[in-house]
Amino acid sequence: MARILITSALPYINGVKHLGNLAGSMLPADVYARFQRLRGHDVLYVCATDEHGTPAELAADAAGMDVRAYCDEQHDIQKRSGEGFSLSYDYFGRTSNAPNIRLTQHFAAVLEEKGLIAERVEEQVYSIDDDRFLPDRYVEGTCPHCGFERARGDQCDSCGRLLEPTDLKEPYSKISGSKNLEVRETKHLHLVQTQMETKIRDWVDASTEWPSLAKSIAYKWLDEGLRDRSITRDLKWGVPVAQGGTARPGFEGKVFYVWFDAPIGYIAATAEWAEARGGDWESWWRTDKGADDVTYVQFMGKDNVAFHTVSFPATILGSQEPWKTVDKLKAFNWLTWYGGKFSTSEQRGVFMDQALDILPGDYWRWYLTANAPEGSDAAFTWEHFQGLINSDLANVLGNFVNRITKYTVSKFDAALPSAGTPGEDEAWMAAELDQRLPALVAHMEAMEFRKAAAEVRAIWAAGNEYLTKAEPWVKYKSDVDAAAVGVRTGLNLVALFGILAQPFIPDAAAKILDTLGVPDDKRSWEFGDKPGASLLDALPHGMAITPPPVLFAKIDDAQVAEWAERFGGAPSE
Repeated sequence: MARILITSALPYINGVKHLGNLAGSMLPADVYARFQRLRGHDVLYVCATDEHGTPAELAADAAGMDVRAYCDEQHDIQKRSGEGFSLSYDYFGRTSNAPNIRLTQHFAAVLEEKGLIAERVEEQVYSIDDDRFLPDRYVEGTCPHCGFERARGDQCDSCGRLLEPTDLKEPYSKISGSKNLEVRETKHLHLVQTQMETKIRDWVDASTEWPSLAKSIAYKWLDEGLRDRSITRDLKWGVPVAQGGTARPGFEGKVFYVWFDAPIGYIAATAEWAEARGGDWESWWRTDKGADDVTYVQFMGKDNVAFHTVSFPATILGSQEPWKTVDKLKAFNWLTWYGGKFSTSEQRGVFMDQALDILPGDYWRWYLTANAPEGSDAAFTWEHFQGLINSDLANVLGNFVNRITKYTVSKFDAALPSAGTPGEDEAWMAAELDQRLPALVAHMEAMEFRKAAAEVRAIWAAGNEYLTKAEPWVKYKSDVDAAAVGVRTGLNLVALFGILAQPFIPDAAAKILDTLGVPDDKRSWEFGDKPGASLLDALPHGMAITPPPVLFAKIDDAQVAEWAERFGGAPSE
């Protein structure tokens, strides 16, 4: 039994996350966690709300709330959204909680001992009208590289370049819109990444289980040359620049930069899990305490890769303490919305709470996994969503389950028949499973979720083709035993389809398996060698069969038109 630690990029606290956030980190991490649990492994999947930094203050101000109260409210909302999508976190923590404050201050102290923290005077934008220094995200303007007019002071959302506020052209205050700005001197702590460049490059070179997207982003940063990065900000909300409860002299009004403390939140969320559940968090994170046998897997969108392949490793490796570093880093491209990006700040696209108001979580889980933005950006359109759901879930899976279970009730007294001997059609189906199940498992192990969903769909489709070949409803007229073979095989395929569906559409899978009475210990993904024939005769003969409720309703054109009107993105003429 392997020990697998899974983290997904921490969702930011400023509002409910959109479907692009879900598709690029939280959902694939959950699919993978469920898969590995079904393989019998010891899995710990942790996440947390990322609560510090400028956007939290701005969102709280806009809501007319104290920032702590705002974060309390939003954490609960995001937790409920995750539950609505059946995200199986072992723990969902908060970066504003005590463990993250303690660990962030610890890392800062250790890094300074190692000579990797420097106190420097730097120039920073000051808003005269707001009477305050403006941290990077409080400043917006025109990107000097691509000309995007709403670039932030830390990064351009258009070209992806990292920026400093002083790089922007025509800068203005995000708070007031004022252009009455000047550059003043202020003192900050810097992480001396330049001293870590060789060590980080060697670490990236040695990381063999990253997709090319993650590697290419890491090397781009390294090839352009690392820069020392400020890790403190002139803000009130955040981890205080302090040690042992005492503020660092001259830093009384400053906090650590959110991108310094947020990744440490992975460790802190595990510590919260241990406090709440009685676990041992150090055995998952410290190689001197048992974490040397842990496989650590991270999931994130491509805009977060640089911080996870350079800045966070600089913190972890620079500490020279025995912390566990990532083994497999799964990076995703973007899910696009009618030619543009989903955007929290612009309220563009469909958000997790809105999606759940429209349809249950399984609909979205299947679509976002089958259409995962892995090799390239993936476009969301209402008509593609409608077509995929109606084809895959309503027709291929739902119709199969519905017709074979109802036929059993009507013709075989609602019991799984035992008569008849398998023949050529069953041999064909067994061969399909013998070929496709190992391919499916291989895709899941490789975190190729789009290919895995395609393989699951192909297995479902093969089941439908089997029923077309076997024709139990035709054979019933002349040979009831031959029909019984087809029905028995079909019912066992229903059970298998439910088992395979568990990582992707867990609620529907549970309905199928619960209806058939499949015990928990028979729901695993341990298939063995050449499992096809045994899987087609696994259910007890004579067991009672009750058709499950309708699993998936088809999406009609009127619904698509209504959603397009509500959210934007007109359907094709």
